[in-house]
Amino acid sequence: MSNREQILENTIKRCREKHIIIPTYKQMKNPEFIPSKIKAKLKNIGLWDLNSLNLFRITWKNEPVEFGGSFGSVNYLEIPSELSGVKARIIMLIGKFFPTGAHKVGATFGPLVEKLVSGRFDPTRQKALWPSTGNYCRGGAYDSYLLGCDSIAVLPEEMSSERFDWLHKVGAEVIATPGCESNVKEIYDKVKILIQERGDEIVNLNQFEEIGNSLWHYAVTGSAMEVVFEEIRKPGQRFSGLFLTQGSAGTLGCADYLREKFPAFHVCAGEALQCPTLLYNGYGGHRIEGIGDKHVPWIHNLKNMDLVAAIDDIPNIRLMRLFNEKAGKDFLCNEIELDPLLVDKLELLGISSIANLMGSIKLAKYYEMNTNDIIFTVATDSMEMYQSRVKEENEKHGRFTLEQAAVSYNADLLGLGIDNMIEMTYYDKKRMHNLKYFTWIEQQNKKVQELNDQWYDENYWSDQYNKVDEWDEKIREFNERTGLLKEYE
Repeated sequence: MSNREQILENTIKRCREKHIIIPTYKQMKNPEFIPSKIKAKLKNIGLWDLNSLNLFRITWKNEPVEFGGSFGSVNYLEIPSELSGVKARIIMLIGKFFPTGAHKVGATFGPLVEKLVSGRFDPTRQKALWPSTGNYCRGGAYDSYLLGCDSIAVLPEEMSSERFDWLHKVGAEVIATPGCESNVKEIYDKVKILIQERGDEIVNLNQFEEIGNSLWHYAVTGSAMEVVFEEIRKPGQRFSGLFLTQGSAGTLGCADYLREKFPAFHVCAGEALQCPTLLYNGYGGHRIEGIGDKHVPWIHNLKNMDLVAAIDDIPNIRLMRLFNEKAGKDFLCNEIELDPLLVDKLELLGISSIANLMGSIKLAKYYEMNTNDIIFTVATDSMEMYQSRVKEENEKHGRFTLEQAAVSYNADLLGLGIDNMIEMTYYDKKRMHNLKYFTWIEQQNKKVQELNDQWYDENYWSDQYNKVDEWDEKIREFNERTGLLKEYE
């Protein structure tokens, strides 16, 4: 028996003992393919429960309830023109209703499951290492627990306290590195030390290089956006744009799927103005938790981008207060006359989600879009993980007032402009792509040949994403070997 087959046997035994069944990408994309007996069991399980059947809730189509929910339509929120200040329709997919309250459980599913079902990770003796600036290590720790694996989370010490508290609750080994959101190199440096110290006890699942991250979004998020578009479109309306902050570039994997369906649409990648790596080869620190900086992720297909826009974190944080403080909500309800039900739903937008809204507005204004245009983006997570940030703002700046709400609404939403944006030429894209060299070739031992293939090989990215069916087949074979699905037939 080969070493890989022995590892696979260990994994199958572990899953059999812990009653772990792995969903396919097809089932995450279309929950109607989930066995009805599994759906019945989920009626007695909470959305965040540490129960392996919640692997089947790694989908955009969860019923938006905390306990016992089934499946339905894609969860999304439409931002009205009265709030955005633009004529284009802005649609945000909502990540709140994934387990852990963020879609990163999908981004981490791919990298870990692909190694488990192919015998490249032994849960009986290895730990999954999740280097991250926040939600990715939360998703990784959660998926690891559900899949019977131990985990290590590495993230900057200045991330919100809620993140650290939650990681400890799920039993992850938690390591804080120096700095804030944009201090990614410090994370990498710590990972190198851990690997040197512990050897093959650790399997590094780096979100910035694991194609399983973006492949999940290609297969599941891109499809979810297409489904919503077909449901809501009116005669003459078109899928005009996608705005997503770069982060790990995982969510931007959906752009490759959407390009196949809507070739003429515009893709805009966002980053923090305080750390404009793509825009100006810049550096710095910022407060938009959820987007990493100072490097270009290995899995980012720059050739598929059309624009880059920088988001200022100062108005971003003010909008966090506008959407969540009592005075802000009162202003939006009474002065702007927004539907109170919609205003209550603005808490579904975490800090990086607000940045995605701001970028979508900038994209709409750049192309002077009208009522026939629909822009998609995501609310990766909600304010559930950022209440400490609201408290900090109150302590620093005092109570948020109606006057401040009016200023924020007019300046930070209606006043958003098209400054700090680039509509990318071929050589703009190549310049940004070439920035990968300094992180990935010089520091992370990637090969120049693959870097060149990413740019010059027309089939490189499609070959990566066309593996969805192949992985589904491996997952089905794995489940057959555990024998657990028979209970649900």
